[in-house]
Amino acid sequence: MNQDLALRVMGDIMQWDDDESRKEFGWLKLMARLKYDGYRDFQAGMRFIESLATWLQQFDQDERKDAYKFVKERLVYVGPGEVRRLVEQFFPNTIRKRIVQTVASNLDIKPYTVLTNSKAAAAIKRLTRQTLVLGLSDGARMDIVRHANVGRLSNEQLVLAPQIDAEKWKDLLKNLRKDLEDPNALFKIIYLVDDFAGTGTSFLRYKEEDKKWSGKLNRFRASLFNAINDPEVGDIVAPDWQLCAHHYMATAHAKGKMTSLERTARKDMKHKNWPQEVHLSFATVFDEKLPIRTGADDAFIALSNKYYDPIIETEHTAVGGVKHLGLGYGGCALPIVLEHNTPNNSAALLWAETIGEIKNGVKPPAMRPLFRRRQRHV
Repeated sequence: MNQDLALRVMGDIMQWDDDESRKEFGWLKLMARLKYDGYRDFQAGMRFIESLATWLQQFDQDERKDAYKFVKERLVYVGPGEVRRLVEQFFPNTIRKRIVQTVASNLDIKPYTVLTNSKAAAAIKRLTRQTLVLGLSDGARMDIVRHANVGRLSNEQLVLAPQIDAEKWKDLLKNLRKDLEDPNALFKIIYLVDDFAGTGTSFLRYKEEDKKWSGKLNRFRASLFNAINDPEVGDIVAPDWQLCAHHYMATAHAKGKMTSLERTARKDMKHKNWPQEVHLSFATVFDEKLPIRTGADDAFIALSNKYYDPIIETEHTAVGGVKHLGLGYGGCALPIVLEHNTPNNSAALLWAETIGEIKNGVKPPAMRPLFRRRQRHV
């Protein structure tokens, strides 16, 4: 749709007068150009203003003002430039810092003296090569990590796979030993990387019904131990190796939850080939006041309850502990949209798409997304 036409449609939908139209059209065009039009999952031929116009029409006329106000004042959109900056800072601010601190501790010197110490410089170079980075999802943006660290991290150190089979581990060890010219070299630092943590449960959670730990961390652990127990692979990590998990973005709730769960899991995960702790790091943590809350956002909460189709509830969303997804998976109540996808931790009105199919004699409203979400589970 032509943008001018889309704006006229918006004016009709919102019933703006001329003064309101001029004011809001300016804001809409600015935000569409600078941020929202870059969202990856708009349907073909549709951009932000067209999507907003379609989205608003699902509400009654007297409700559209509240919905529009929410988008204008509460929506947090993380664009490609912001994501790239977080990814590019990963090596210098997190990996490099840990490597320097580790070498300084091993040599009993101050971290700021390592560059003037030839022994430390050699140790840093070796430890850097003994570092492995594993992307837990496409959101880890390993392509950007690779491009931003040419000459510092090799392609063989960057793997997009939370679960690596024995053959791949064998290949990674082979390349490590070849580069270091050491037939006995082992990995000393492994980073697990992901883009976003809303609740922290996808990374680590305890399944009461099975009495065991689950999540991406546990799947990595199983992958590692399976390979170590394979006679064709054997030892992969050094006795003093460090395991780190880094998220580019996280809610304050997820950071606290993951920290607590990791501490609780240490006893159950204790093993000779497993470190005493998992070092957690976050490039940015959203303010604890960010979530949608009663009082400040009552009008939008009412919309999230009224315009809701239970069909979006699945066995996978049940893991979050909250059945009704009006305020998102796990009841996180986030107003967040990421440029490559919308987290299901965000309010369902932002991302859910249904046809309003009759079920048990009840016809729920069809949900139209503002930023449609790519579902991992169907």
